[in-house]
Amino acid sequence: MTQFEADVRAGLMKVPQKELYSKYFYDALGTALFDAITLLPEYGLTRADTRLLRKHARELPGRMPNVSVVVELGAGSGDKALEILPHFVSRRPITYCPIDVSTAALIRCQRDLDHLDNLKIAPIEHSYIEGLTAASQLRRADGAVLVLFLGSSIGNFDPPVGESFLKSVRKNLRKDDAVLLGADLVKPRQQMLRAYDDELGLTAAFNFNLLARINRELGGTFNLEGFEHEARYNEAEQRIEMHLRSTADQTVSIKDFTVSLKRGETIWTESSYKFRPEQLRAMAENAGFVPEIQWTDPEWPFIQTLMRPA
Repeated sequence: MTQFEADVRAGLMKVPQKELYSKYFYDALGTALFDAITLLPEYGLTRADTRLLRKHARELPGRMPNVSVVVELGAGSGDKALEILPHFVSRRPITYCPIDVSTAALIRCQRDLDHLDNLKIAPIEHSYIEGLTAASQLRRADGAVLVLFLGSSIGNFDPPVGESFLKSVRKNLRKDDAVLLGADLVKPRQQMLRAYDDELGLTAAFNFNLLARINRELGGTFNLEGFEHEARYNEAEQRIEMHLRSTADQTVSIKDFTVSLKRGETIWTESSYKFRPEQLRAMAENAGFVPEIQWTDPEWPFIQTLMRPA
């Protein structure tokens, strides 16, 4: 049994709330859909992330003059790294390690960044921590590592899990290394909800594709027409939740495994936590980092935190 199948079975057996892990959104089709979502007018997060990089990325080589390896966790197509790497390779040769579970994303990433002089690209198809462990071995003896964890991926973790994740990142780093962490900030409820329930229905298609992937790869029998996309904001937890709501009583099979859903019951597919700047500083400090600087976009409240191992 693959890990994908094991995780799907375990998630659908959870009581009282069935779940599917959001990391499985990103097959080739899911990655393409997400890339399209980032261009939507409702989804200002990616543009805010890019604006901050265009404004501040040139400061990074001055803050980290001995970087030899840049690692990007969840690199996708590498478009954000393209805002950062030219400022480093103009000074010295750099190794860039994009880490992603999507083969298609890594192929595109290598293709789109291959034109940069002084850049060696070493793609790693793996999970975040295992990939970071491998990438950190590529540093020069006197070189530092800069880890990029951009977008709002930290928001996909429950806060205690996110803190534990950052502790695992810290274990792979030395004192002169650093992490550039992106996070989406709390903003008006409707503005947040529109970003996860757009008018064109691309986010719904992204959500449905998780069920379609289970059908394609695991022989599942999900009827996509028997579900509705739902985005909701949990104010107490400061998170957007994405769900797939069953529109009828139904039974689904995955090989010899079956699961029943009642009408109105949901499968929880993603959490996207929103933060306040002080919460991110506290999380960083609890994980063994010292926040050095925070950059905030005023147009779409979004923040990047540069932090170093304590």
